[in-house]
Amino acid sequence: MKVAVFSTKAYDREFLTRFNANHQLYFFEARLSLDTVRLASECDAICVFVNDAVTSAVITELASFNVQVIALRCAGFNNVDLKAADAHGMKVVRVPAYSPYAVAEHTVGLMLSLNRKLHKAYHRIREGDFRLNGLLGFDMHGRTVGIVGTGKIGECVAKILSGFGCRLLGFDQQPNLACEQLGMEYVPLNQLLSNSDIVTFHCPLNPDTHHMVNETSIEQMKTGVMLINTSRGGLIDTAATIDGLKSGKIGWLGIDVYEEEADLFFEDFSDSVIRDDVFSRLGTFPNVMITGHQAFFTSDAMTQISQTTLQNLSDIEAGKDCFNSVK
Repeated sequence: MKVAVFSTKAYDREFLTRFNANHQLYFFEARLSLDTVRLASECDAICVFVNDAVTSAVITELASFNVQVIALRCAGFNNVDLKAADAHGMKVVRVPAYSPYAVAEHTVGLMLSLNRKLHKAYHRIREGDFRLNGLLGFDMHGRTVGIVGTGKIGECVAKILSGFGCRLLGFDQQPNLACEQLGMEYVPLNQLLSNSDIVTFHCPLNPDTHHMVNETSIEQMKTGVMLINTSRGGLIDTAATIDGLKSGKIGWLGIDVYEEEADLFFEDFSDSVIRDDVFSRLGTFPNVMITGHQAFFTSDAMTQISQTTLQNLSDIEAGKDCFNSVK
């Protein structure tokens, strides 16, 4: 199968090439959009990532080239117009469980770094400053952590935090027995928000979860709450969150995703002016830590992503039912 791979970085090429045996892969650094869709004109399938825009208009163009498959090398599919894909008979496949451990471990790393100011301590010591002023943290043991979304990643986060001795609250439409066995108590969202010292988000982005963190929900939270988001940027209303940081309602914010990240993340702007004023404002807060959508980025996860993506393509080419199809 001829496959146009969009949003390609060196590591994508390395891992996909390593595990490819059957397909002709054409790597493009450009993100998929109406301006770049013609790069797939000679291909049977496209392979896309989180910030590729697989809109109805793009899908119509792909259909005119007889592209048959949209292969996501990620779990989320909020950037794909599924109705348009279905209307054109295109199959959409994804990687639903590449490594929940990678994202979960990064999530807890953000919690610990914010709490114990590890990033600040590192830079102080490098400069010969050994004072402890401003580095005071709190014990994770005994704190209440609310986990919004208790699928595979949320479950892994719960297991780690259970080991720390945290009290666990959960919110999900489908409670996870493994989480309940850890002692997690499932409660309504407003109760989770009002009782949690830390709230971490591990749910998909859809119309029901868009801006789940907003002016109203922030008001329901404990004063000084820590918010962590390693899921999708659109879960958080950034403007409302900035207001919460200014007022002190939000005590710490750790994000690996940002709702307008498509024009920023995965690129080098170190010699440029960042034109996103909202993002720049976030970076001025001393109690905010931002990483650039790297929670998934381990060698284990990249191996699983590549192998599953290629197997998805092989299954479809062979006419088999693909377990990872998105309906």
